[in-house]
Amino acid sequence: MTTTAAHTSSPVVSGTTTSPTSASGTGSAAANALANTQIAGNFQSFLQLLTTQLQNQNPLSPLDTNQFTQQLVEFAGVQQQINTNDSLATLVSLQQTAQSSQALQFVGKTAVVNGKTATMTHSKATWELNIPSASNITISIANSSGSTVYTNTFAATAGNNQTFNWNGLGTDGTQNPDGNYTLTATAKDSTNNTVAVSTSVAGVVSSVNLTQSPPLLTIGGQTFTVNQVQSIID
Repeated sequence: MTTTAAHTSSPVVSGTTTSPTSASGTGSAAANALANTQIAGNFQSFLQLLTTQLQNQNPLSPLDTNQFTQQLVEFAGVQQQINTNDSLATLVSLQQTAQSSQALQFVGKTAVVNGKTATMTHSKATWELNIPSASNITISIANSSGSTVYTNTFAATAGNNQTFNWNGLGTDGTQNPDGNYTLTATAKDSTNNTVAVSTSVAGVVSSVNLTQSPPLLTIGGQTFTVNQVQSIID
């Protein structure tokens, strides 16, 4: 992408990046406890009903053998379903543990995630733009207070993962301090039709919150879920 204001921003250039890729045990226990309070999830309730039924049946007209057998089959089916639910809960817990372990490996890595807000450090902030077709793209950058500090229009070629570097210089030439800045990109093609431009940001994963499901990654003071990670740069 060429630029009309080289003194305020590095041009957008084509580039590529590699494509990437609990509820806790307490939550599972709570789910099982809830199931056990319901008649359909408590085998002991069925046994109690069966025993009570046998104790109170009319001795002159006892329960039909076929009906009794059918009830036993149904009770066995309920017990099997409860066992299946317990097994599924165990599998979910194991999956969540694996997901948490995977998230811990991201700490200290530079991750690319969907988003518009990047952290400028040492007067440098970077976004990646996905531009479906050649167009004129207008980029506006706002500070953490929501005030627009930079805006410019560029001729952009089609392509994904095109890097836009900003050196913190505002439209008026003022050097903006380090911090979080939000980029908004709008584009029009040669026939003046709107071109949808998506943005992503890269940042170092400083911490992981394992109390949430899925785990939350902290990048530049913002939180993202693991499934929002597009790629790991290093």
